[in-house]
Amino acid sequence: QVQLVESGGGLVQAGGSLRLSCTASGRTFSNYYMAWFRQGSGKEREFVAAISWSGGRTYYADSVKGRFTISRDNAKNTVYLQMNSLQPEETAVYYCAGGSTMTTIAKGYWGQGTQVTVSS
Repeated sequence: QVQLVESGGGLVQAGGSLRLSCTASGRTFSNYYMAWFRQGSGKEREFVAAISWSGGRTYYADSVKGRFTISRDNAKNTVYLQMNSLQPEETAVYYCAGGSTMTTIAKGYWGQGTQVTVSS
C-alpha cells in the first residue's frame, strides 16, 4: 500500500506560479511512475504530467508543455509539479497518482487532492 499526500495548492493570480508537492509513504517510492492529474468543477479528470521511476523520462499534456515541470526526489519520497503562467481555466483539484508503469498509473494509488485556484 502507498499513501500519497499532496500539498502546495492555493490561490494565485493569473500568470502566477505554484509548486505542488506529493509525498509518499508505504512501499518503495522509487518503484513507481508518478503523475499529476487535475479535475475542474464540472469537468472530467485530465492528465497533466508524469515522470518515470528515476526521473529520466517526463511526459506532459500539450496544454501545459513549456509551463509546467514535473520532478521527483526519491530520497524524500516526493514528486513535485512546478506550475508557471497559470490561467484561470486551470483552476482545479490537482491529484497525484502512482503506478508501477506509465500505463497503470490511473489504476494505482491516488492522493486526496489539493485545490488550485487561479483568479483573473
